[in-house]
Amino acid sequence: MKSETKTAYVALSQQDIHRFCSYLVAERGLSLNTTASYRRDLETLTDYLATNGYTLRNATHVVLVGYFQTLGQNGKAPSSIARAAAAARTFYQFLKEDGLIRENPACNIVTPRQDLYLPRYLGQAQVTTLLAQVTGKEPAKLRDRAMLELIYACGLRVSELVGLDLGDINLKERYLRCQGKGGKERIVPMGEKAAVAMETYQKKGRRELLGRRKNEQALFLNCQGRRLTRQGFWLILKQYIRAAKLPEDVSPHTLRHSFATHLLEGGADLRTVQELLGHADISTTQIYTQVTPRHLLEVYQRCHPHAKTALPSQQEKLR
Repeated sequence: MKSETKTAYVALSQQDIHRFCSYLVAERGLSLNTTASYRRDLETLTDYLATNGYTLRNATHVVLVGYFQTLGQNGKAPSSIARAAAAARTFYQFLKEDGLIRENPACNIVTPRQDLYLPRYLGQAQVTTLLAQVTGKEPAKLRDRAMLELIYACGLRVSELVGLDLGDINLKERYLRCQGKGGKERIVPMGEKAAVAMETYQKKGRRELLGRRKNEQALFLNCQGRRLTRQGFWLILKQYIRAAKLPEDVSPHTLRHSFATHLLEGGADLRTVQELLGHADISTTQIYTQVTPRHLLEVYQRCHPHAKTALPSQQEKLR
C-alpha cells in the first residue's frame, strides 16, 4: 500500500478516536488515564488496519480477529489483549449508537484467558523497614515521610496521592477526601502515624518547599514549589526501596496492595476493604483473598465448632 493512502486511512480513523475519547471523558466520566489507554490501543489497531487497507469504520469481524491473533503471536500479555479488545468493543458500540456503522464487529471477539494475577505485597515488617529509611528534618524528608505513611495508611493510588490538595485533608478528624477512577470521590480514614507525619510536614516542610508560590493548593510539592508528579514520587520511592534492600519491582501500587492485604489479615471484611480502595466491583477486591489463606485458616480454627485440628504452629508447640 502506498504511504499516502495509509496516511489518509489513519487520518480518517483518528477523527473517530478523538470524538470517542471526548465522549469517554465528558459522558462516561472515565479518567484521563483510562481514556489515554483506550486511545493508545485504538491507535495501534488503526495502524494495523491502515497497513491492510482498512479504516476503523470499515474493519470487519474477521479482520479484527486477525489483529488480536497477531497480538498474541507477538507476545502480548493476555491482560493487554483483553484491554485492547475492551477498547475496541466500546469504541464500535459508540460508532453504532451514533449511526456510523450498522453492527459492532468487535462484539464477539474472544481473547486469551487471563492468568490469575496475585498482587505483590509487603509484609508488615517490610513496610516498617521501608518507612525507617525516611529520616531527617529537611523539608523534602518530612514530605517523603508523610507521603509514604499516607499512601500505605490509606491505600491510595499514586495518582490519588499526588492529586491531593490542602483542602482534601482533615487532620482534626483524621480523614482525607480523594478523587478515584472516573472522578469518583471517596473518604478514607488515616491512622495516627500518618496524621502526625502529615501535620509535621504541613507545619515545617511544606512551607519551606512552597517558597514564593503562596497560591499553590497542591498538598505535596517538589523543590520548585509545584505539585509533585507521579514520576517524581516514583523516583523518591525507588531510593528508599534500594535503601531498605527490598525487591526492585516494589512499586507505589505494592503499598496499596499491602494496605488491603494487611486489613484482611487483621480481620476487616471484604466489603469494607472495597469501599476503602474505591473499587466499583467487589470482584476486583476479591483478588486479595488469594493472598491471605493463613488468616482464613486461623479464623476458621478459632471460630468453627468442629475445627478440632490444631494449626501447624500449634502442633509444633504440642510436641
